[in-house]
Amino acid sequence: MDKILEAVVMSSYPNNVKQGLVRRVIEAAKQPMDSEQCWSMLELSTKLYLTGDTKYKREIGKEVLEVYGHYHPEEFEEFFNVRFLLSLLQEGYGPLGKRSHYVLDYIQLGLQFVLESPSANSIFSLLRIEVLRKVCERPSPKQCAKISKLLTQHPQCIPTGKHQVLFCQQLIRCIGQFQCVSEGEEDIMEFLEQVNKVSGLLQRIWRTQTSAILPSLKELFTIISSTEEQEAPSNALASVVQFVPLELMDGVIRNLTNDDSITDVQMMTAIGRMIDWVSWPLGKNIDKWIIALLKGLAAVKKFSILIEVTLSKIEKVFSKLLYPIVREGALSVLQYMLLSFQHSHEAFHLLLPHIPRLVASLKKEDSNSAASSLEQLAELIHCMFFRFSGFPDLYEPVLEAVKALPIPNEDRIKHLLGQNAWTSQKNELACFYPRLASKSETGKIGLINLGNTCYMNSIIQSLFMASDFRHSVLNLTEGNSQPLMTKLQWLFAFLEHSQRPAISPESFLSASWPPWFTPGAQQDCSEYLKYLLDRLHEEEKTGKRIYQKLKESSLMSQAVEHHYLNKTLIEKMFGGKMMTKIRCLKCLNVSSREEAFTDLSLAFPPPDRHVRGSTSVLPVEEIGPQFIEPPENPSQLTGSPWIRRKPPMAGEPAAPPMLVETLGFQEPGEQANPLSSDAVGVDTAKDPLSAFGEQACAPKDSRSVLDLINYFLSPERLTAENKYHCEKCASLQDAEKVAELTEGPHYLILTLLRFSFDPRTMKRKKILDNVSIPVVLKLPVLVSPEETEDVCQCEKDRAGPESGFMSVVYDLCSVVVHSGISSESGHYYCYSRECTDTVPHAQPRDGTPKPASDKQLDFEIQWYLFNDTRVSFSSFESVSNVTSFFPKDTAYVLFYRQRPGRQSCPLHEALAEAGRLHGEPSLHKDLMEAISKDNILYLQEQEKEARNRAAYISALPKSPLWWRDFDRDKDDDNSSGGCSPAAGGGGSGSFHGLVF
Repeated sequence: MDKILEAVVMSSYPNNVKQGLVRRVIEAAKQPMDSEQCWSMLELSTKLYLTGDTKYKREIGKEVLEVYGHYHPEEFEEFFNVRFLLSLLQEGYGPLGKRSHYVLDYIQLGLQFVLESPSANSIFSLLRIEVLRKVCERPSPKQCAKISKLLTQHPQCIPTGKHQVLFCQQLIRCIGQFQCVSEGEEDIMEFLEQVNKVSGLLQRIWRTQTSAILPSLKELFTIISSTEEQEAPSNALASVVQFVPLELMDGVIRNLTNDDSITDVQMMTAIGRMIDWVSWPLGKNIDKWIIALLKGLAAVKKFSILIEVTLSKIEKVFSKLLYPIVREGALSVLQYMLLSFQHSHEAFHLLLPHIPRLVASLKKEDSNSAASSLEQLAELIHCMFFRFSGFPDLYEPVLEAVKALPIPNEDRIKHLLGQNAWTSQKNELACFYPRLASKSETGKIGLINLGNTCYMNSIIQSLFMASDFRHSVLNLTEGNSQPLMTKLQWLFAFLEHSQRPAISPESFLSASWPPWFTPGAQQDCSEYLKYLLDRLHEEEKTGKRIYQKLKESSLMSQAVEHHYLNKTLIEKMFGGKMMTKIRCLKCLNVSSREEAFTDLSLAFPPPDRHVRGSTSVLPVEEIGPQFIEPPENPSQLTGSPWIRRKPPMAGEPAAPPMLVETLGFQEPGEQANPLSSDAVGVDTAKDPLSAFGEQACAPKDSRSVLDLINYFLSPERLTAENKYHCEKCASLQDAEKVAELTEGPHYLILTLLRFSFDPRTMKRKKILDNVSIPVVLKLPVLVSPEETEDVCQCEKDRAGPESGFMSVVYDLCSVVVHSGISSESGHYYCYSRECTDTVPHAQPRDGTPKPASDKQLDFEIQWYLFNDTRVSFSSFESVSNVTSFFPKDTAYVLFYRQRPGRQSCPLHEALAEAGRLHGEPSLHKDLMEAISKDNILYLQEQEKEARNRAAYISALPKSPLWWRDFDRDKDDDNSSGGCSPAAGGGGSGSFHGLVF
């Protein structure tokens, strides 16, 4: 009968004819048959099953074996013996070089017919040993899946005792070497099914033998932490972790993170490879294990590992949000990585270029998964905006991408940030911040944040960018006996000449620290600036002189020297004078008092004075008050310049205030129009600069710095509880008070009073109004006729022959921005540029002022954005629009530099002359040596860090293909069908990108 069957199978008849003949042979096999005939049929069916070159032949072999196993059990048991199985497992079946791949399938098929036979136990014992030997040989995923299928169906064959633990460990080793050799979707699905079968066997073993779990996990960690392997272990290992009971997680993580035998490099390698597992589809709880290990490392303060791994892997994790099948787990890991990485903006900034494309892709996908992920991603982004404010140029495209998505409230943001931080102790992360590879491309140097010291950093950078002040400080002599000024000189010198990308201002902070400031808490930068300037002024006032070099070089005339010698550097650079006049409205007596100032604190006008161009604000031609002497008759008050802060009483017409201008030039004989709608002090037709300034700086319905200065200079009515005690009347009387500038400072500092105390909440609240900032403004300064020759002025605009007001022109130098809603919190950063006099003396013969350079008037002087350690190029457009994009980021302190006028002041002349003769200030020997030594030390540190990082990075698993996810997504519009990652990914290329 075996000859007949073999002849039929090997014949060239059609399969349907063969099938009929085979069916007859099989039916005959169900009848009683002698032993020899049974053996012959079993040998033939074994041959067909194991070596058949077609699926049809193998199916016939299988069918015959099943019939003989069922109808001839004794003969089958005798044939299917231990010796035969050992031969199959160890030597294989078939000719050399073409051994059958179906041995395990054959054994699994035959086992069902010998389970009750006397030889069953011997067969099970044999298989327990052989399957262990097989997995030690590292079979392919397909063979491993067959072993798993065999052992799952016949658990009696699973190794026991110590061999069981060893089997689990070796099976994990096998999984670690699994690779899918094809990118076809069907092949990948088959590969995933094979991996699931193998990991499913581990789950079965662990359920019945929990003592095998920890040794298995130890082996898993050994594999993923190995730095010796040429190739990274397969991501298929993720399938193992998903079956570990979550109740074991705490103990496992605690043991791992506290094991001193595990080196940092091994731990970093392991967690890096685990993070790669987020790309493993259908894995459960993988994100929970990754996050648990990250938290465990934070608990034992392994911050260097966390930083390296986060920065090297976060982009890859982010890219997996493109794929719905792994999106949930990837988003969980991304959330923890970002929310825990709070000591630096680096991790978040790595994602900025990719966020708009991802958001667009998720919107295009239009699925529940995408919508949910978009909301969570937007929440995460706003948390990062809140934590790392001060990067408006970088954040603008991201903000535009997520503007339509919900914005979390501040309590929610603070909850998320507080819940996920690695540590509440900021000093524990001080040594890890910043991670700057090289100096900024701007050539400028940043300042390290020493724990909420951004208020100081922004002020120091603003002072440093005030070039006249910086040069004067750097020109200090070595033995000047001014400790704080000397420390500032050293700090400026390092900012000028250091090779470091950022330096620590720790020494200056400790020397300039106001005693009432709380260490580690956010402070008011304006308060710090006032304290710092006052300290520097008082220190020099004791008799120490800063301008010794200027005096010795005889650049100043005797008259000039007499005028300026008694002034400190702070007075020369930032000092101005203001006359406060109070007039009694009964007797019209005027009392006046002149005061010095280093900054003007500008309050916000009440809402009724919000809109510029109202009847209470007149055009620039009306600059300066008309009142010089008190009128003889009180009825002459109609023309009074003393405009009230409150609306005038009925029947009392409002008179013109003293106005501040943005820069504009009036043609001789041109008449002003007091009812002009353009009542902002700009003649756009005559000055293109002013036209640009008006467009860029004064958006409709916004306040302007000009409004605040005009409000500051406008008269104030003193009535009711604020009545004035008139000495002439010897009683309290209604009065009017007005402030007039009598000397304009070289650097004008304006503080916008944004913080006010709210008695209801007992907290300081912030005024978030957007205030437009003019890049150039005119300030009216009252001077006496005999002083006009000595006062530094740009243009002599007089409203009348007796007017003593002159317009002093100022250029914007720096803007300190506060990001936040309270003075006790938030973040400070600053925009700055260097304003210098490139044409200090040459003026046209007609006497009209000539700007310092066309570059200045075209807004082309380079702006920089200083945000602690980060310095970047910026623009005035960014300065103007920052509050429009980020409502909590508002201008707070402004620095303006006085522009030299037709009659240049001696200070301007001396500074310009010194700059031409000496260029950049030369530093004294000790300071130069200190900078040189520190630069050498920095290079040594860089070399050492490079070696350490090379060791770290080389240990990280290589993931060179993560960016292809985005590149692939970028071409969505040109792809066909719905197989792109953005559409949910059915295509072979995109799906393969997940696993590998």
